[in-house]
Amino acid sequence: MPSSDPNVVRIFTEICLPVFVLAGLGWMLDRVFSLQLRTLVKLNIYCFVPAFIFVAVLESPQAGWRPVQIIAFTLCVIASMAALSWASAALLGLASAGRRALQLTTMFYNCGNFGLPLMALAFPASGPAVQVFVVMTMNIATFSLGTILVAGGGSAAGQTGTRRVWSAIARQPSLYAIVAALILRQLPYRVQDVPALWAPLQHLKGGLIAVALITLGVQLAQYRPAPLRGVLSWALLQRLAGGPLVAALLVLLFRFPPEIAPILILGAGAPTAVNVALLAHEFDADVSLASTMVFYSTLCSMVTVTLTLWILRLSA
Repeated sequence: MPSSDPNVVRIFTEICLPVFVLAGLGWMLDRVFSLQLRTLVKLNIYCFVPAFIFVAVLESPQAGWRPVQIIAFTLCVIASMAALSWASAALLGLASAGRRALQLTTMFYNCGNFGLPLMALAFPASGPAVQVFVVMTMNIATFSLGTILVAGGGSAAGQTGTRRVWSAIARQPSLYAIVAALILRQLPYRVQDVPALWAPLQHLKGGLIAVALITLGVQLAQYRPAPLRGVLSWALLQRLAGGPLVAALLVLLFRFPPEIAPILILGAGAPTAVNVALLAHEFDADVSLASTMVFYSTLCSMVTVTLTLWILRLSA
């Protein structure tokens, strides 16, 4: 189990380095075998992540209004990053397309493939139980608001864009997993007492960390990033440094207890969500900017996430 020692080297080697070792394994495997990224993504979306969320919600100690509070916090982080991106775009003199691209790459962060494994290592007792509600909220926001942004916003999205939004939301099995788990928590029946169901779910949950990070490595191996300059540099700073700062202010506003606040702050410093690049590809948007932000923000998060966790432990 990772130590709670605030030593920055130990934080990197025990918590952050394992994340990138597994992602690096995925990168190397793709270089050797040219893996099918679409298949790996579907395994994550339709098997491992829903199973993880279902089991984690059923076992979560979070009760009452706490899940609703976490969901509201995540929405406020997204809204705050959208406002910050809008202001940044105005200062940089970006046109509408540039503003939307900046918003897209800074509002939505990788709380699933990256965030869930990170929380399991950094806060094994309560991190995953909190993070599942962040993942649910982020998935819905990415495939609704994110779809509108990447499709051009407003009337450009049109009726076809609206159908795509609802279709994308309806295809998210994680949403059904969390609804089913929340319902089952209120019933006298326990899925845990049915080994034929519970044992496979536990195996899928246990496999998420490795498969998600290997998938992340494959995704990075298949991107061809553009040079890091201009708006990319600004977006990178805003995502990796602005995210935790915004979250630190919001946890004070929401008055989260000390066992939950660090989880939410650390999670808000995750790199740009891979789903952003997938949406950009689907809607023929700025794929280069989206994929480059995923690539550079993931690499740079080795440093920023380590420092964020170090600061959080020093201030605990």
